[in-house]
Amino acid sequence: MLNSGKPAETLDVRPLPRDRTKGIIRLGSITVPCALGRSGVIARKKEGDGATPLGSFELLHVFFRPDKGRPPRTLLPLEPLTPDAGWCDDPGHRLYNRPVKCPFSASHEKMWRDDRLYDVVVVLDCNMFPAVKGRGSAIFFHIARETYSPTEGCVAVSPKHMRLLLGNVAPGSRMEIRP
Repeated sequence: MLNSGKPAETLDVRPLPRDRTKGIIRLGSITVPCALGRSGVIARKKEGDGATPLGSFELLHVFFRPDKGRPPRTLLPLEPLTPDAGWCDDPGHRLYNRPVKCPFSASHEKMWRDDRLYDVVVVLDCNMFPAVKGRGSAIFFHIARETYSPTEGCVAVSPKHMRLLLGNVAPGSRMEIRP
């Protein structure tokens, strides 16, 4: 834990001035690099725009791949992913921006991926309560590609940094994404 032994409350995300698809996350005395959406950070998020939404989002819970190592140490609720895990990204479906079980007939994000991106993934309270159709779905905090190439709108860090950050957050912690 940081400083006094109490979990820090806010992960402060800011894009880099020269490359809006990359940024930094600050959590107390911790500063780590991150990848952002291919369209940078935007105030008016729309489905499929590739942008990371501006705003303050609670860290709700953590999914992890049980076949890819031990669960991260965190006070957030943890849930193992299963091969049939998905996330609906179809604005016309009643389960828009909600977890679903695959096979799933509507458009969806596959949560059990062949790459490492969702080996640990934190669900952010972004367009969740309620989910407004077309305002973005599957906006997560997850593992970055080795090159920190842009995401489709999420915030991503290395596996080592994910574990470090998750060890210093608790229920009620937020991710503040700034311009």
